[in-house]
Amino acid sequence: MPDYIDIHSHLNFPDLYKDKDDVLLRMKEKKVWTISVGTDRKSSEKNLEFLNYDGVFTTVGLHPDDDLGEEKFAYDDYKKMAEHKKVVAIGECGLDYFRINSEDSEKKKKQKQIFEAQIDLAQKLHKPLMIHCRPGKGGDAYQDVYDILKSTGGVSGNTHFFAGDIETAKKFLSIGFSLSFTGVITFVRDYDPVIQYASLNMIMSETDAPFVAPVPHRGKTNEPSFVPLVVAKIAEIRGEDIAAVKGALVANAIRVFGLK
Repeated sequence: MPDYIDIHSHLNFPDLYKDKDDVLLRMKEKKVWTISVGTDRKSSEKNLEFLNYDGVFTTVGLHPDDDLGEEKFAYDDYKKMAEHKKVVAIGECGLDYFRINSEDSEKKKKQKQIFEAQIDLAQKLHKPLMIHCRPGKGGDAYQDVYDILKSTGGVSGNTHFFAGDIETAKKFLSIGFSLSFTGVITFVRDYDPVIQYASLNMIMSETDAPFVAPVPHRGKTNEPSFVPLVVAKIAEIRGEDIAAVKGALVANAIRVFGLK
């Protein structure tokens, strides 16, 4: 069993992939497992290269930012990739309104259709969702994601890089979705209230590597071996014993994603 699980990284992205052997070695030294997350067909396919590595699990999916480009959600192709037992979730998928104007209903409609297709795939394969959700000029993406998940039912998962308030957290927790936090919590206090509010069995640690490296690595390429810093900060914010928090976060990831 690992000491830590980074439930959301991108080993398939160039900044980590080019040094993957060293990145994986540092993970092994720190006893870290990770889930490498797909964002489109190319990155999802590249994830399949990691299926034979110990301590690495993957997802396949289409990020909502990418669904506005040329790529369509090729359901059957993603289904074939997702059938492997170490592909542990569908995503990252959801809604991203950061670059959408509030009146651009067509783009929002397209995002919702592709999100719903990935929910359907997760249901058919009995796999959880890795949710990406970012509000913006286009509106409250958290509310729309919650409404879709609640009305659909029959699916579980995690809300990655959660940045909502306590009231938003309550909604996702009420439908069984866990919340995960990145290294951002090591240098801003905005996330503290939700981390303190949520039950320990409903939160997880992530890096979102190669992005948002935690203190003291800010400005550097992030990687899964930095996740112990996130776990330590969660324990500090909650005022709880770090050993207990470490164990709980590992158990949560194993439970939510069925890691073996």
